Amino acid sequence: MLSTDTTNALRREVSELVSQERTGLTRLREHCTSLRADIQRIHPRASTAISLVGTDGGNNQLRFDPFLVQLVRVVDSSENEYCLQAVSPNSSVDKINDRHIDPATKAPISLLGRMMDYLEVDHLSKLSPVFAKPEEDRSPSWILEYRGLMEWAVLFHLIREKDFGTDVLIVRDGPLREKMFSKGLFKKYREGLEEGIARNAQKKRRVFLVGVIKHSNVIQKYRLALSLEGVLKTTYPCFAKVPDQMLAESFRWREWRENVAAGEEFVGGVMHFVKFGDGPYDPVWLVDIFSSQADEAHRVFGYLLHDSISGFPIPYYPQCLQKAHEAAALVDFDFDILEHGIAEALKNSLGRKAFVVDELALQESDFSQRRY
Repeated sequence: MLSTDTTNALRREVSELVSQERTGLTRLREHCTSLRADIQRIHPRASTAISLVGTDGGNNQLRFDPFLVQLVRVVDSSENEYCLQAVSPNSSVDKINDRHIDPATKAPISLLGRMMDYLEVDHLSKLSPVFAKPEEDRSPSWILEYRGLMEWAVLFHLIREKDFGTDVLIVRDGPLREKMFSKGLFKKYREGLEEGIARNAQKKRRVFLVGVIKHSNVIQKYRLALSLEGVLKTTYPCFAKVPDQMLAESFRWREWRENVAAGEEFVGGVMHFVKFGDGPYDPVWLVDIFSSQADEAHRVFGYLLHDSISGFPIPYYPQCLQKAHEAAALVDFDFDILEHGIAEALKNSLGRKAFVVDELALQESDFSQRRY
């Protein structure tokens, strides 16, 4: 517990810091004032909405797993499974690559392989810089990048290869901006999406693409300023394009700051503030609209509003995303099966020492938890 002197010193430090930041807050409030004139109302439009989600690494932290096995699994809101792989930080990139590109014929044999074939690369090391490093220098976080690539590959498949029976809105869990691709490849990837959208249009089917961002520096930085200026405090669903100056204030990476995707290497969407509720204090989200469809923002957000009205358990948040997350999470019985499978594989490989696995499973693995 902090002493009285420490508490008083801390208050003085915080008070001085806030006083220094007042000038910056005034600038942020000016940005919000200019945003007020761009707020537009959203009217719901009925449409089919599909979302795809990769299993979060945090959803499969095993109680006993010496190899740090993680699942790379991508499902959509209808519980269709597109990818299921088990990897560990020590997995060979070459062996993983062989699961997507046939080593003998160089032909694609998976959704990621087909995306790589379109991008004219035959190895993961050419697709993303994270795989170009020597294996001893790779950070274990490469699995997150790999999972992200699988999500982009499934999205590529849905838009380019799937035939839809009606107009459809595809919702990505995250922004339509990406730095993991090697130079020039994300721009080519966007061109592939454009081709898929055009192919569906020829069949009288409109396919729209958005990315919903749950957590963002834009919201965090401007939350107080937006409230002070009363911006987006409407009694109806609304949206407004995020001005370039707000992006410049919020994003550390220059590649993410531009709001217009034309010519930008890693930007594929135009970012908007969106509020799906009709109350002044309903949550505000950030949504990227695919750059070539930004002129149809009213239609796109109308579709997204229709899906969000019935959002549960999170109100006024896209229901298709919530369904996809529920389908992707490995919990309860599914999680127990995964743990049992790893334990059985370990025991089979240890032979006469297999009993050690059972002994460790019965022991407490984190004694520090006794503090709580």
